[in-house]
Amino acid sequence: MFNIGDFARHGRVSVRMLRHYDAIGLLKPARVDPHSGYRGYEAAQLSRLNRIVALKDLGFTLEQVATIVDDKVGIDELRGMLRLRRAELENQLAADRARLAAIEARLRTIEVEGAMPTNDVQVKRIEAVRVAEVTGVAAGFDPAAIGPVIGPLFEEVCGHLEKAGVTPVGPGIAYYEDAPAGGVLVHAAMPVNVPAVDGVSIVDLPAIERAATIMHHGDMDNVLSTVQTLATWIEDNGHTSAGYNREVTLKWSEDKAEWVTELQEPLR
Repeated sequence: MFNIGDFARHGRVSVRMLRHYDAIGLLKPARVDPHSGYRGYEAAQLSRLNRIVALKDLGFTLEQVATIVDDKVGIDELRGMLRLRRAELENQLAADRARLAAIEARLRTIEVEGAMPTNDVQVKRIEAVRVAEVTGVAAGFDPAAIGPVIGPLFEEVCGHLEKAGVTPVGPGIAYYEDAPAGGVLVHAAMPVNVPAVDGVSIVDLPAIERAATIMHHGDMDNVLSTVQTLATWIEDNGHTSAGYNREVTLKWSEDKAEWVTELQEPLR
């Protein structure tokens, strides 16, 4: 038999917590001295304590914990709950990181407002091109939403081309449309000169008769300021945008700071 202090140390919890669990009937002492009121616990009760703490740390309320432990939850069930909770937390962390990245991108855009030169904007014709592509859907058009979608898509299309022994004949192209069910339809495309490749769609992208173009240098997570510089130039020069821009990767490397991407925005 352990007194409450010794039992707390063995269970790696506080005495205050054990008293609370006793008060709500979640973990009653094995014995209470009728004269002193001192609580006594048995070693076997550590098993129930371990389950209580594990379930509480998984995010269950104490009321839910009481129901679960009274149903004699087994180790396999606890493992399953842990896996589920881990997945939920990882998803939450990923969402939080994406939100922070989006805020950072907006702050960088605010910092350079009006400072980016527009003299490298050109209006030119974009020739038609045949591409092999795969598609996916992003929740929005902000870099934090597009980035996690477009990267795996390019890996997929390049993987299919390599497997088929097809060499791209030009730089990668990303282009976008409104998704029918909401969000943005993301196309990851590589120029090819073949009629078919397993696992990808072969699409003939039409020419853009007039496109306002600008070069973006660096990580596409930071593209917002370049996009908005182009938008300002389009308005200041009396033009009207005709839809989403295409993104043509002119230079790619393992170091994202070295990327060079041409934004091609169609004009009416």
